[in-house]
Amino acid sequence: MNTNDREFLVQKIRTQYTEKEQTSLDTLRQLDAKVKRPANIFAYILGALGAIIMGSGMSLVMTDLGTILGFENTMPVGIIIGIIGLILCIINYPVFKAILNSRRKKYADKIIALSDEIMRG
Repeated sequence: MNTNDREFLVQKIRTQYTEKEQTSLDTLRQLDAKVKRPANIFAYILGALGAIIMGSGMSLVMTDLGTILGFENTMPVGIIIGIIGLILCIINYPVFKAILNSRRKKYADKIIALSDEIMRG
């Protein structure tokens, strides 16, 4: 191992044990994550819920699960449940964008001020 590789390895290990100072760029990244995280979490949950509901409706239509549950004619019930799940999946993106835009408006002043400060150096 040459000297440069050894110094790089030592520096890499050393940085893991030193206290890191909070910089403006770190604060900017945290603010950006604070804006996006709630919208992403909501979109994942609503999308998964819509897919599960839509799949449940499809399974009622395509299998004999409905007769086991006591439904005599599973086709209308399965179609209605599937459409409800489909609607949830369809509205997921517009709701995600609305949440994201409202949070962007809420934090825009802080983020722009901090990014201007970083850009000026």
